[in-house]
Parts: sequence; C-alpha cells; structure tokens
Amino acid sequence: MKTHKNPGLKKVTDDMKTHKNPALRSGPAPFKPPTAAKPVAAAKPAAVSKPVSKPPLVELQGKKWVVEYLTDNTSTLIEDTNNKQTVYIYKCVNSTIQVKGKINSIILDNCKKTAVVFEDAISMVEFVNCQSVKCQVLNKVPTVSIEKTDGCQVYLSKDSLDTSFISAKSSEMNVVIPNADGDFTEYAIAEQFKSVFNGKTFTTEVNDIAA
Repeated sequence: MKTHKNPGLKKVTDDMKTHKNPALRSGPAPFKPPTAAKPVAAAKPAAVSKPVSKPPLVELQGKKWVVEYLTDNTSTLIEDTNNKQTVYIYKCVNSTIQVKGKINSIILDNCKKTAVVFEDAISMVEFVNCQSVKCQVLNKVPTVSIEKTDGCQVYLSKDSLDTSFISAKSSEMNVVIPNADGDFTEYAIAEQFKSVFNGKTFTTEVNDIAA
C-alpha cells in the first residue's frame, strides 16, 4: 500500500519541535504595561508678603506736624501751634486728631475712618485718597478740597458758612450746617455734572438726576 504525501503540508523540522527546542517551550514574554509617569507636584504659590507695619508718629518736623500710622487712636492732640505750621496726617485708621490754635493748612492723605477736629485753618483742609473721613471746623476755614476720596463728611461752624468746596473724582461727600435753633442740616455735594456746548464754549451745571 502506497502512502500519498500532501503537497500542501510542510515538513516539521527539529528546530520547530517543542521537545527539541527549549526556546519554544518558554513561550512569548509576558506583557508588561507601560510605567505610569510620576505625577508632577504643583508649584507652590508665592508667599504673599504682609505689609510692613510702621510705628505711629506724632512729631513736629520744622514747620510741619507729621501724624502717621495711627490705628484706633482717638486721643491725639496737637497744640502749641502757629499760623505758619501745617499738619500732615498720613495712613491713619479709625483715629481722631484734634488741632488747637490757628494752623496754616491740614492734609489727610490715604486715611480710613479718620476724623480731624480743628479751630482755624488759614489756607485749606485737603483730603486725598481717603475713605470714610470726617472733619469739623470750630471757627473758620476758607476752602475744603476733596480729591479721590470715597466718603467725606464736613461739619461747619456758624462762622464758616462761606467755606468753598473743591472736589474731584470723589463720592459720598456731605456738609453738615448748623441751624439757628441749634439743630443741624446735612447737604450733599454734587457728584455728576452736565456740560453743553453753547456755540462758543462749554457750560457746566449740576446734573438734574444727581441733584
């Protein structure tokens, strides 16, 4: 009996037999998942530097009284003044300064919730970059200037009703006027204005909405 060979089959050689080739018995290398990348630590926010607190100061420097960095101080008194001296009040918070005698001028700069009470100022009282400040004149002051200030209340005496007010870039400005009966009336200073060209120049008046 003859054996018929299948021409489609290939002969198995020794290197293809598992019992004669150890490399085939070991099989393919097991699958290893890719190593996960290590998480990158988030950058720490830069430390916010605290504002440097400076010691309070009340001192006469030449012809200028310097009052600086007062906080929660309601008993500061400046006396022995003369009409050539000025008072400069800077970065005070929740404080009250009283000025005795006749002074040349008073400036409040970068103050919050601070009040100044004075007798006489020859030139003016000026508020710059302030918030919620107050001022009381016991005798006279010719001019009050308010600039870049939010919240300013001025108490006038019966002798200072002719005081002029100059304001710019400010809001919530009020003037308290004494009445004959001893009571007081509060008036708001206009914040909005209307300008109209009349053919030659602009005329400006208080905006009716803001009046």
